[in-house]
Amino acid sequence: MRENISRVATMLWKRATVLLLASTILIAIPTVSANQLRSAPRLKCLSQSREKIQDNITLHHRLTALRNEMRTRSSTQTTEVDAYVITYYDDHMSDQLMESDKRLNFVTGFSGPGMAVITLRSAALWIDKWQHEQAEQELNCNWKVFLNDEHATIREWIANELSPESRVGADPHVIPHGMWHSLERQLGLHNIKLIRVPRNLVDLVWGSLRPAPKSNSIKVHPVRFAGERWDSKVAKLRSNLTAHRCDAMIVTSLTEVAYILNLRGSDIPYTPVFKAYLIVSNREIILYINRTHLNTGLMNHLKSHNCHNEYCVQVKDYQDVWRDLRTLSQHWKRVLVPSADVFEMGASEAIYSATPRELILNKPSPIILLRAQKNEIERQGMMRAHIRDAVAICEALSHLEKRFIAGDDFTERSLAREIDRSRKIQDLSEGASFKTVVAFGPNSGDPYYTINNQTEHEITEDNVLIIDSGGQYHDGTTDVARTIHLGDPKPSHIQAYTNVLIGLIRMSMTSFPENLKPAELDALARGPVQANKYSFPYGSGHSIGSYLSVREPPISSSHTAKQRHNFREGYFFAYDPGYYIPSDFGIRLENVLEVIDTGTVLPSGHKFFSFQDVTLVPFEPKLIDNEMLSTTEVKWINDYNARIRQLVGDELKRKQKMDAFYWMMNKTRNIPDPLHSGTDARSCRSLILVLSVTVANSLHRLLPATNAFY
Repeated sequence: MRENISRVATMLWKRATVLLLASTILIAIPTVSANQLRSAPRLKCLSQSREKIQDNITLHHRLTALRNEMRTRSSTQTTEVDAYVITYYDDHMSDQLMESDKRLNFVTGFSGPGMAVITLRSAALWIDKWQHEQAEQELNCNWKVFLNDEHATIREWIANELSPESRVGADPHVIPHGMWHSLERQLGLHNIKLIRVPRNLVDLVWGSLRPAPKSNSIKVHPVRFAGERWDSKVAKLRSNLTAHRCDAMIVTSLTEVAYILNLRGSDIPYTPVFKAYLIVSNREIILYINRTHLNTGLMNHLKSHNCHNEYCVQVKDYQDVWRDLRTLSQHWKRVLVPSADVFEMGASEAIYSATPRELILNKPSPIILLRAQKNEIERQGMMRAHIRDAVAICEALSHLEKRFIAGDDFTERSLAREIDRSRKIQDLSEGASFKTVVAFGPNSGDPYYTINNQTEHEITEDNVLIIDSGGQYHDGTTDVARTIHLGDPKPSHIQAYTNVLIGLIRMSMTSFPENLKPAELDALARGPVQANKYSFPYGSGHSIGSYLSVREPPISSSHTAKQRHNFREGYFFAYDPGYYIPSDFGIRLENVLEVIDTGTVLPSGHKFFSFQDVTLVPFEPKLIDNEMLSTTEVKWINDYNARIRQLVGDELKRKQKMDAFYWMMNKTRNIPDPLHSGTDARSCRSLILVLSVTVANSLHRLLPATNAFY
């Protein structure tokens, strides 16, 4: 779920943005005085040296140039604007961005996700609380910083800065429709107008220095990995559209375009996608891409030669989508334009406004649920990918321990490079699925830490080390976190690690009815950690793709989230409980789980599901307090270790990685059964755990006459 700025930062920013905008739609808006618009402190700006200010002179010039564009009437802008909104997104609301789409970073210098508003005399950036330190380091003193849920909202700040009748400009191509609609309504209550600026003003300032958009090749994702032909997927999508009485759909998510057509690319970091739009109607399929991607193999795959039936793909220039939306809609009675759903932000305001409003069905993309439920080939591929990924992790960690004992030095960055190298050389590997996170000691106490020059630590034997990483393989995507210790851990380290491990085990062992919400399962992992009056500050899990995004809808497990989606057989779910003490240490463990149908059907007719771990990386024995484990938990660990020895061990031996093999065998030693020491508190806890895991099943069997819980 986990960036680590490339993954967790974007997820939490998107959630916070939706909450920020939704929570400010009020019937009556009170007047906000200037002294209420408190921003986050900029301590360095109170005593910033002249030399430091000179370091930021380029960013100052960019801000000045942008304000000049705001004042200018030209062929690309019909009116002056009093404020300008800059979002983190690209045209497809992607999690990761091309260098040419990092407009927020270009103007502000801030490398994380957020939203900025610039007026002719002030500039402000909205971010999440955990990004404050990063913003303090990267922003110059022209910027005020507001923390979501703690300081003034975007609407409040704009209303305080501008007078009625003012105009706020924004590029509708890079703002989700839902966000645009909310902000437009909020500003309208202050008689401030949100207007569409036809061309992005940041691009005008960037000019010739803007990096050229990538134009990498597009690859066919063969059926031996995809498990289903693309025309079969299109047929399912069309059936879904017919059920909603729609004639067509505009697909804007890059991962959805890649999935539905069995294609992959490399335009975006860490996610194998390419820039494209796709229109699917009852009679046509039209793909809008950079035509330099075209080759004979791609055209044959899409059946694009002599395209005269409903199961061939017409290929057009990327920009033609805007003309076609207006012309094709003349023949449609209803068209589905995707709305936001969990991690997907839906179509942009530009896509929405290019389609006649009376024709639009604005709801989540049906591709989300089609993609999440993996077919048998994808399920087998995910298992194989995780075995090879475990080989990579075992090889990297065994190398770390061997060289560390020999006296070699490692930093967070050098270890991250070693993990990436080990993963890259595996069969069918396409590199990392997100930026590898290595956090040592005090840095591990920050759940959102990413390596940077100011805070990078050398790795020693004095504290714990968190490694959070994932890989992209042709047959699957992985996401795994482990915490290790190269010396003698403190009792506090062991207790925290064991509690987090117990939480992960409880989730892995649980069985549940298919209509149970993920948020209700989230409490399982938090229980052991909350026993110490602490709870990790992020959602504990998310769906994961198959050679696609490491974090995809529809599942997001969080005890604070309102979810309308349930687990289904064939979903894969990355689960990562943790424990963090700021500036001291942290614990993080993460496994990917497959949702399995147990074959049990409740009296209500609902199926009963369970989980199967597909991540097969050893835990750290020296951080486990066996006395804290129940009999059931010990058995789970021993069974898990036996699977690692068999599946990962065979692959390590096949590749003749014997150092890593012996390291793995040492980490997966059998734990003695606590029952041998007699009846004690652990045995009682084991009984309680068994009862808690099966209580839902028992209750539903005892109450067949009511559907109150369903």
